[in-house]
Amino acid sequence: MKEIVARESGVQVFAPGARRPVAFIYPNTYHLGMSNLGLHILYQLINSRGDSACERFFLPDSKLLAEHKRTKTPLLSLETQRPLADFEVICVMMSFEMDYTNLLTMLAQSNVKPEAAARGAKEPLVIIGGPCATFNPEPLAGVADAFVIGEGEETVNKLLDAVYEARDKGLSKEDTLLELAQLSGIYVPRFYEPQYDAGGMFCGMQVSTQVPASVKRQWVRELDNYPQTSAIMTDATEFENMYIVEVARGCGRHCRFCMAGYCFRKPRARDLELLLAKIRNRPPQTKKVGLMGAAVSDYPHIKELTQTLVDEQVPFTVASLRADTLDVELTQALAASGQRTMTVAPEAGSVKMRNIINKGITEEHVFNAIELAAAAGMKNIKLYYMLGLPGEADSDIEEMIAMIGRVREKMDAALNKGDLIISVNGFIPKPFTPFQWSPLCDVKTLKRRFKMLETAFKKAKHIQVQTESLKETVLQAVLARGDRRIGAALLEAFRREMPLKQVLKEQGLDIEELAAAYEIGRPLPWQHLDMGFTEAYLISEWQKAQREEFTPMCFDLCRRCGVCGEAQV
Repeated sequence: MKEIVARESGVQVFAPGARRPVAFIYPNTYHLGMSNLGLHILYQLINSRGDSACERFFLPDSKLLAEHKRTKTPLLSLETQRPLADFEVICVMMSFEMDYTNLLTMLAQSNVKPEAAARGAKEPLVIIGGPCATFNPEPLAGVADAFVIGEGEETVNKLLDAVYEARDKGLSKEDTLLELAQLSGIYVPRFYEPQYDAGGMFCGMQVSTQVPASVKRQWVRELDNYPQTSAIMTDATEFENMYIVEVARGCGRHCRFCMAGYCFRKPRARDLELLLAKIRNRPPQTKKVGLMGAAVSDYPHIKELTQTLVDEQVPFTVASLRADTLDVELTQALAASGQRTMTVAPEAGSVKMRNIINKGITEEHVFNAIELAAAAGMKNIKLYYMLGLPGEADSDIEEMIAMIGRVREKMDAALNKGDLIISVNGFIPKPFTPFQWSPLCDVKTLKRRFKMLETAFKKAKHIQVQTESLKETVLQAVLARGDRRIGAALLEAFRREMPLKQVLKEQGLDIEELAAAYEIGRPLPWQHLDMGFTEAYLISEWQKAQREEFTPMCFDLCRRCGVCGEAQV
């Protein structure tokens, strides 16, 4: 542990007793967690308070975790080697459904009871934030004392102020939670009781009269008021000594499958000169600058930013690009910085499917990206696709196969002999998107369609097909749209060291049926959360998807969804 900290620069360590300790859990490995810019931003905010010391916890690798269990050693913070159970507040960054069990493991190994109801007034409060907490906290409602709904910068200081005041007054846990529930963007599940009908279906939420009927998502109006870069540099992470810079947040493209496009709306850009000033004053051991954002190529000053980096000989990489925004200048800037793979996400192989999901990218856009990449000397092309989207048929997979073949032909014609990498995942319906009512495509169909794709390119030269586990796809789909029954089963599966699927079966629940369609009009487990737009807006987008109608991207003074002001349909 000390060896890890010794390889870091920018870490802040405060003497025990000098500040109130705040535990910050990323429920996965250090290697992955330290690549998460949200962790760096909140680390800086908490430490900047003057009264708080943010101390990090990560999931040990399998070998080290086994040693912790064998010796019954609790997890210790990186900064001061303090046990997790000694903190009065534990903040959790939850980005992925597959990390839910990791959190339970970390709490249990640290002598912190995973069940919120079992923790007393003097034990740590567990506060969960991040994307999963924002779009559907219900599967972890039995674990968290409270959730942060939305972007943490707007909430973390108010939250800590309230916790400290309650603890200093010696308030009971019930009264402390009641105080937290009054804060904008804080959801305390203790005061919201799910109701089920005779068939066991969720039918509504009974809300205590002491708390708001709905919890409003918080989002940052002025990004430049908050940190935007890596806080700690290290060579022991996925992005080795990379200085990560957030250029923008949110996406206004209205892709109908994308939770980030809805729960982090509206799109906001950071000031160009501020970004350049930060980059110019970055830590000396920086190997490369990573430009981050939901749609970096939509950043309004992307050309000026990247050209300045090239002119000043600053190596950089870009997190995401849209094929329809690429041009010669941007591509050459990327190539000059050492990027050797052009990554584009068509998401679907047929015009019909791209219309349904509102992707707004044509095959010609992809071909243009290939030609630009070849001209700039980029060897490889990587394409992201999804299988199992609403309305998909086998013929759409055949069109995807044909499109991939044409892409390879275009690469060869452009004298680009690098690899064509095809990354394919199963579509997972997410809350607060127009596809939240869609079923997960049944596993047999998904298997067959994955097989179609793999077989088509099994013997192809310079075409690699990468797929994910369908078992994990089903599990993610259940957790993404689950209610508290799923959460209770998850805790039971953890206690008994059994697969969730088996526990659900014992309870008379079929995991694949739980991933089926939701009927429009039925109450949804997450609808007591307010993302700033109405269900009627999502329904209208769902209907437009069925008609293959296009929705234009966000624009100034737009009032379609309601996030930027009262919706005007």
